[in-house]
Amino acid sequence: MFATVISAVITGLSVNFVQVEADVSDGLPGLRLVGYLGSEVQEAGARVRAALRNSGVRLPAKRIIVNLAPADIRKQGSLFDLPIAVSIIAAMGIIPPRSINNVLLIGEVGLDGRISHVKGAFPMARKAAAEGIRSCVMPLSNVREGRLAEGIRIIGVSSIIEVIDYLRHQVIPDQGAVVIEDTETEGVDSYDVDFADIRGAELVKRAALIAAAGHHNLLLCGPPGSGKTMVARRVPTIMPPMTNQESLELSEIYSVAGYLDAERPFMTKRPFRAPHHTVTASALIGGGIVPRPGEITLATHGVLFLDELTEYKHYVLELLRQPLEERTICISRSRATYIYPAAFLLVAAMNNCPCGYYPDLERCTCTEGEVRRYLGKLSKPLLDRIDLCVESRPISYKELSRQPEGAEELDSASLRAKAELAWEIQRERYEDYPYTRNGMIPAVDLKRWCALTADGAKLMESAFQRLRLTARAYHRTLRVARTIADLEGSERVLTEHLIEAIGYRSQETALNG
Repeated sequence: MFATVISAVITGLSVNFVQVEADVSDGLPGLRLVGYLGSEVQEAGARVRAALRNSGVRLPAKRIIVNLAPADIRKQGSLFDLPIAVSIIAAMGIIPPRSINNVLLIGEVGLDGRISHVKGAFPMARKAAAEGIRSCVMPLSNVREGRLAEGIRIIGVSSIIEVIDYLRHQVIPDQGAVVIEDTETEGVDSYDVDFADIRGAELVKRAALIAAAGHHNLLLCGPPGSGKTMVARRVPTIMPPMTNQESLELSEIYSVAGYLDAERPFMTKRPFRAPHHTVTASALIGGGIVPRPGEITLATHGVLFLDELTEYKHYVLELLRQPLEERTICISRSRATYIYPAAFLLVAAMNNCPCGYYPDLERCTCTEGEVRRYLGKLSKPLLDRIDLCVESRPISYKELSRQPEGAEELDSASLRAKAELAWEIQRERYEDYPYTRNGMIPAVDLKRWCALTADGAKLMESAFQRLRLTARAYHRTLRVARTIADLEGSERVLTEHLIEAIGYRSQETALNG
């Protein structure tokens, strides 16, 4: 007999449906799997055979062939165990053929017949709903994640016996629906850090606000203990809440990566990813033998923090240049091309020399050559892609030991309120355009949105020559000035806005010599 069930495989972040076909016929007894299979799927035959036996299903002494089509897509992962088992059961006539019509099945099977958690349940269920598939059978531990997808019935099962009972008699009831709350207000105050924890450092806080308000990359320079990491970890707390669409996209990414919380699978907080400086290229960018999302994709709609920037391998940092411009990363292999989102806000921190205290010559022990070699680890093309570079100065005892006046105005809630106003201005301004933030304005549209006054044009020309700016740095300075104008409630980019924006490039010029 012949039977077929529907399953799916994730290639990059795209979901492709797979037809799992089983044929039970006379011939030399055995179970054979075909269809361009990865190692995990090749091993599925032994798992499924033992699982069925321990679930009370005896395979007949016949030839069993299971084909996973189409054959030009590589099947990988353990999620095909359950559809392979069900296709064999259906071909044996244990369950009626109509019970598997228009049903998606995913799940890993243990030798005792238990069904275990799999990665990517949410995007697979969402794609199935979009294609009109009526129901999806998945591991019980994936149910909350799967039910984020609207328009499809999710059936959670914990064993092959439960699957057989459901397909025979529909005995497993639907377990209700997961309600997706409005993320415009959910989660914004759930962070355990706040800008109010930082004493002084008003200039750094101002730069962080501009970065969050316009989606501009930020570099913090300064001696050890000056609060660079503290500031970076608090940047997500002043970014406006994610929209439902952003949360769904991020939830899909984390589902594919296997990082979703089983109890709270809907991502409502902006991610903060801080890989160690020993991170490999594939871990940061994505890829590997079986391509996976990297840190830059996991930081989408949030912050990627690179601490001790000069300690990262040079070639690893240079890989950031393309995703910082394109906001996507394209990983090419001989048989496929994988495109991952990379719409992250880069926040980096570094010292000014190996000992960390330059230019304080009373404490710095580095020679001029050592300082130059240290700063030379960062290339001009990479620094060009950073919009704001600010010096984080040591905090005095007086600032550290007392509450500064007006500190309540510099907590995360107040800074976030200012950023939200700027985001609303940008949302209305770019409503009919494919970009949403000032940091994303293409060069061809800068004249439209960042027109300068006559005095501003003269100032920009002088700064361009004096600071030896590149065209990219010029464009990024205009974008920062546009964000500063939005924060001040100005429709036009005025000279004072441009002066502040240029000031944030002066430090970058000093770093590059």
